[in-house]
Amino acid sequence: MTGWTGPGGSGARAAAEWLASAAPDPDACRWEWERSPLGVALLPAGRRWDVLILPAELGYPTLDVLTRCIDRPGPVLADFGDERTGFFVPPGTVSRWLGTGVRGVGSGTWIVVPHPGRATGGIRWLVPPDGSGTLTDPALLELAMHEAAAWLAREGEE
Repeated sequence: MTGWTGPGGSGARAAAEWLASAAPDPDACRWEWERSPLGVALLPAGRRWDVLILPAELGYPTLDVLTRCIDRPGPVLADFGDERTGFFVPPGTVSRWLGTGVRGVGSGTWIVVPHPGRATGGIRWLVPPDGSGTLTDPALLELAMHEAAAWLAREGEE
């Protein structure tokens, strides 16, 4: 995986504003990020993005493939304990996704999201949002998942 680092300064502010815009009350979201000792807020999926959650053993290699194919994927989260990775994809993706072993967070569901410019003790950004609304193309994500799974299968044979 590339050594991509998160946005600083105004980039983090733009990313936070973009994330908060998905909240029913963006001011409450910003307040939660500032006041919560965990530095996280609960945001609804399905409005600005959906999230496809992969087991980390597939998610990290998938992110490696993506970063070799494109300059910058959409936002990617890692959960506490690095057991899962979450790829932000366009809204509506979850309702059409058929892959097994992949959980979808879409309309009617919520996700814990850390502030993009601050370190947290648990969930964290592997690729923080850039504030522009960049999301990962689901077709490209699927191809990257297939490539990562094939690589993992080859590694298991050796």
